[in-house]
Amino acid sequence: MADSKHYAGYQQKTLIQPVKCSGVGLHNGENVSMWLRPAPTGTGIVFRRTDVEPEKSIIPAKYNLVTQTRLGTTISNGYGTKVSTIEHLLSAIFSSEIDNIYIDIDGSEVPVMDGSAAPFLFFIECAGIKTLSAPKEYLTVTKTVRVTDGDKFAELSPADTFYMDFMIDFDSDAIGQQSLNFEFSSSFFKTEIARARTFGFAHEVEMLRAAGLARGGSLDNAVVIQDNQVMNKNGLRYADEFVRHKLLDAIGDLSLAGRAVIGRYSAYKSGHDLNNKLLHAAFAQNAFEIASFTAPVLDAETVIPTQKTLVKSA
Repeated sequence: MADSKHYAGYQQKTLIQPVKCSGVGLHNGENVSMWLRPAPTGTGIVFRRTDVEPEKSIIPAKYNLVTQTRLGTTISNGYGTKVSTIEHLLSAIFSSEIDNIYIDIDGSEVPVMDGSAAPFLFFIECAGIKTLSAPKEYLTVTKTVRVTDGDKFAELSPADTFYMDFMIDFDSDAIGQQSLNFEFSSSFFKTEIARARTFGFAHEVEMLRAAGLARGGSLDNAVVIQDNQVMNKNGLRYADEFVRHKLLDAIGDLSLAGRAVIGRYSAYKSGHDLNNKLLHAAFAQNAFEIASFTAPVLDAETVIPTQKTLVKSA
C-alpha cells in the first residue's frame, strides 16, 4: 500500500504556473523552446507540438504510443507527429509526483539540457506544484512479468512500494559492472539520481552522427568515454553515475504506464526497448490493478488515507 513516505499525497497534482526552458536536442542538434504548463484533473502528461497544425499536435505520454527506442524514447500520434528523447523530462515529472501537465514544444525533440533530469526538476520547482481535488491513482503490480533479450531482462513484481533494482555490465574499464537498488522517494531521486547524465563512447560518435543522431551531443551534456577513460574535465558526478542514469531513464520509461507504479522493477542491462516491452507485457497480462485513495484534505499538501479501491486494469 502506498503511503506518504513514498508519495507526497493521495491527491492529483499539477503546476502552479507555467515555466519555460530552452536548449538543443541531443540527437537532431536543433534549438527548441518548451513550456511546462498546468493542466486540469484527469489530463495526464500531454505533449503539444506548437510548430504543427493544432489538430495534429497532441501526443499523450503513453507506452502504446512509443514508436522508437534507439538511444532514447520517442512517442508519436496517428498523424505522425512525434517528440523524442522524452525520458529525462518524464523522469523529473514523475519524481515530482505531477499527474497532469501540458508540455508545449516547438520542435521534435526535448532539449537535452545537461544530459540529466536535474534542470527539469529546477524548472518544476520554479513553477511550483499544487494539489488538485481528485484522488491520485496508482498501478499496483499483482503478478510477476518479465521480458528478455538474450541475457538482458526487465521485470515487474508485486511489492508494497515502488522499488528499483538495476545492474549494468559494460566491457569498459570506465564503467564495468555497476548495480544499485533503492526504495523510491522524491528526495532520493533529487539527491542520488537526478544529476546522473547520459553517456556514450567516443568511437561511436561519428557513426551516430552519420545516422543523423548525437548532433547536439557534447561534453557539456553527456559523459563521454574514450580509451576506457572519462573525457569530461570534471569527471563523474557519482562514482556509479552510469547505472544511476540507467535508473533515471527507466523511471521516465515506466512513467509511460500513465500512473505511478507500486511494485518492484528489476533489470539487468535493460534499456528503452525492453522497458517499453515490459509495460506492453504487463498490460497484456493484466498484471496491474488501479489503486485509488480517498482522503479528506487537511490543507494544500496534507491528506489522510481512508479507503483503497481496486479496479482491474484493462
